[in-house]
Amino acid sequence: MMNVREKRSPEFCGGFEFRVFFLLMAILFYLNPEDLYSGDKSPEWAKTAIWYQIFPERFRNGDTKNDPTVETLEGTWPYDHQIDWRIMPWTSDWYKLQPWEEKNAHGFYYNAQTRRYGGDIQGILDELDYLQDLGITAIYLNPIFESASAHKYGATRYHHIDNNFGPDPTGDLSIWKIENPGDPSTWKWTAADKLFLKLVQEVHARKMKIIIDGVFNHVGIPFWAFQDVRRNGKASRYADWFVIKSFDDPKTSRDEFEYQGWYGVTDLPEVWEDANGPAQGFRDHIQAVVKRWGDPNGDGDPSDGIDGWRLDVAEMVSKSFWRDFRRWVKSVNPEAYLTGEIWWEDFPNNKMFDASPWLQGDIFDGVMNYRFGDAMLKGFVDKKMHANPTGLDQLLGDIRNKYPLPAQYQLMNIMGSHDNERFASLLINPDRWIDHGGNLGYNKDFKVNRPSESDREVQKAILVFQFTYIGAPYIYYGDEVGMWGADDPDNRKPMVWSDLSYETETAHPFNMKRSADLVEVDQELFDFYKSVILLRKEHESLRQGLYRTVALDDKNNLFTFERCSKEETIRVIFNLSDKVQKIDCRILFPKSEKWKVLFGNAAFDDPLQPKSARIFIKEMK
Repeated sequence: MMNVREKRSPEFCGGFEFRVFFLLMAILFYLNPEDLYSGDKSPEWAKTAIWYQIFPERFRNGDTKNDPTVETLEGTWPYDHQIDWRIMPWTSDWYKLQPWEEKNAHGFYYNAQTRRYGGDIQGILDELDYLQDLGITAIYLNPIFESASAHKYGATRYHHIDNNFGPDPTGDLSIWKIENPGDPSTWKWTAADKLFLKLVQEVHARKMKIIIDGVFNHVGIPFWAFQDVRRNGKASRYADWFVIKSFDDPKTSRDEFEYQGWYGVTDLPEVWEDANGPAQGFRDHIQAVVKRWGDPNGDGDPSDGIDGWRLDVAEMVSKSFWRDFRRWVKSVNPEAYLTGEIWWEDFPNNKMFDASPWLQGDIFDGVMNYRFGDAMLKGFVDKKMHANPTGLDQLLGDIRNKYPLPAQYQLMNIMGSHDNERFASLLINPDRWIDHGGNLGYNKDFKVNRPSESDREVQKAILVFQFTYIGAPYIYYGDEVGMWGADDPDNRKPMVWSDLSYETETAHPFNMKRSADLVEVDQELFDFYKSVILLRKEHESLRQGLYRTVALDDKNNLFTFERCSKEETIRVIFNLSDKVQKIDCRILFPKSEKWKVLFGNAAFDDPLQPKSARIFIKEMK
């Protein structure tokens, strides 16, 4: 029998502790949590957001006339001149090499980097109703600024949307030529820019929000200012923007130009900075970029602009710069949301950052909370590395204890993203460190097959946790329809749509034996996503209520927590084990209280199936 009293839960303790707990609850319910820390106000909408991440090049090809050409690959890895190259068929078997790819004899991982599928802004516009029907309230777009790469993390310019994302790539090129990219007064609006602003307008018309990726630690080799430095050397007005190790000596035949790349990757020249951040010229440029996308028409009303930024590799940029960046953004739109990628403190030893220094109200409103996903894997998926209820509570409790309460509601609680294995593939590859060895290039034993029905049940249990726990639920495009994939590049497959017919996956990059996996929308899983999204929207306690761990039964692997608001109390019980477990209702639900099942196809006291959850709501008197 689980011993709830070992938790010394105030609800079941009585006397002084009981009264103090509910006094504190009452105070917190009537106080704005923002008043509990010294930072400036965070956007209210972000506290109730349901996030959906889109990798634009792989979401939907809405306009085939703007598809990338072989010339658009210049300036990014692998830098080889592609003789025979074509747009990839959207519905093709992911690992299968197309005839033109087989000709270069380089294999899958080389060719994966040269692939373009033609996803664009029009494709996102075409599917906004799909996202609204799913229940999404906030969209995060991977980089959309002009870039030669598919992922766009090596920008060519920050003040224009990639021309192959818009309706007139050639016309956009002509506009770039008449601008001085270093002088914002000369900046024009291209067709791609205008289509993106239409997307913003349509998102807002649906009562949704949209944020974009800001990559200000590094740029692409074709970045306009970096190219100026290559041409003009020390005489370039942008020479102090980058970490230049040596300039070219025009008197010699050798090219001595050498610079520092992000993590040593020369594809991505690193922006110079000291303790206070980048050089003043770069800072001024970024401030102009913030104004451009935050209030496009410059009338002081930010409703035509983006709703915030996700900041890439944010721990590698000075906090001083981020404080200034926050002031710039908030001066344009006080309700803008800022979230940082604060992830690995020590990657080789699997240590993630304590992001609390960035969450004091003067830098970011939230962060991408990969620590949540890591905890879910240990609690629900791992066998050898399994965390029992106490261990799971410690993993999550460390975040609750260290992060300010307002920030906890705005954390992006992530399972999968463009930077790690997809949610579904995490389920079938247990006992691994998240984001480590999750790619066949590093681990040929990594399973790349479609998850089983029992795996999907585990996914549903984690979804219940994600959508009832404190923080903002986060969906990576395609997870809701059952997509699977290893780490980059396999987590960036083309989106699976119900109106398209996909080739069955049979290929393997190393010709290893695998199952033949049907690629199609998993309607049952999609409907489950919709159900947990609706549940969260219908219950204030799940969005903004206080959190409390109720019971930790390590013997039977049962984890129980509750969310409370002024109007309701909801309690959720999870079975982390592989066995059917009984619920001791006498302990979890005192006779003096009336509870009923809110979510879960079972009677009140039915045993909990393996890796499952049941949600109860307290009936108000």
